[in-house]
Amino acid sequence: MEEEKRTEIASLGEFGLIDHLTKQIQLKNPSSLKGVGDDAAVLDYSGKRVLVTTDLLLEGVHFDLTYVPLKHLGYKSAVVNFSDIYAMNGTPRQITVSLGVSKRFSVENLEALYAGIQLACDIYGVDLVGGDTSASMTGLTISITCIGEGDPDKIVYRNGARENDLICVSGDLGAAYMGLQLLEREKRIFAGETEFKPAFEGHEYLLERQLKPEARKDIVAELDKAGIVPTAMMDISDGLSSELLHICSQSHAGCRIYEERIPIDYQTAAMAEEFNMNLVTAALNGGEDYELLFTVPLEKHDTVAAIPGIRVIGHITKPDLGCCMITRDGAEITLRAQGWNSLAEEE
Repeated sequence: MEEEKRTEIASLGEFGLIDHLTKQIQLKNPSSLKGVGDDAAVLDYSGKRVLVTTDLLLEGVHFDLTYVPLKHLGYKSAVVNFSDIYAMNGTPRQITVSLGVSKRFSVENLEALYAGIQLACDIYGVDLVGGDTSASMTGLTISITCIGEGDPDKIVYRNGARENDLICVSGDLGAAYMGLQLLEREKRIFAGETEFKPAFEGHEYLLERQLKPEARKDIVAELDKAGIVPTAMMDISDGLSSELLHICSQSHAGCRIYEERIPIDYQTAAMAEEFNMNLVTAALNGGEDYELLFTVPLEKHDTVAAIPGIRVIGHITKPDLGCCMITRDGAEITLRAQGWNSLAEEE
């Protein structure tokens, strides 16, 4: 195979690199008055609440470049930030991108990363308006800040769930986690093989959910169309159990969810069986699904249940009843926050 073209980052310098990666960017939102190229971006939000969220992704902690293509990584890095804004019932408008880059990366590598970021921005209608780059001694670091807007009377927090509210989720759960298990398995096999072809056939959905997740812009739009403002909402990044416990803690409430109502895709179930894993545990604690978890008043049941892609999985209770899942045989299992925690001590 021909060796890929490689341009050293040092040949462009910091400002030359920024110009090279961002010169094709065109602003889409009226609130973006000034983007890349000055000391700060200039934004204008007339009569709107400004929403700001930041995610930090570290190589070796949050992603593994053995099996994560840089374009996919760029796309995912942007989308997970958009998801946080949608989880507030808002609309993402701008992002800034900051990178820490070691000498092992070339200009072409960063072009691929930015291509993924820009693709996400184009699909979701978001402007890239600034950022920073720096040398790194430890590989690749990505920090993205997303700025969004929301109507004052429609922004949704985590603390608004009330007794008898319905607990709803979008999409299905556990697929991203099973996709990660598949990638990790193939990586381990690859380490001992000279000629290697990964066994991904029939698991495309799981890989897409892990490598190229989507923010649920469509669900936010459908809720708005139906005239529903959730009482509490989060996106599922660390696992259903963890996120539900956050909502209940901040809302001073308990909950009951039902095992049989948790939405799980067929590929997820098949992969869990192949790995001899508990399927419900994967759905509760896997994380990185970026689906929306939200609560709505009981009287909205028929309306919310009629929206495609939404499943009612339980209800909010008094706080003294605790947070539990009702199994298929009627037993109560206390929910525990066992999702992703990058700061947890290694066993």
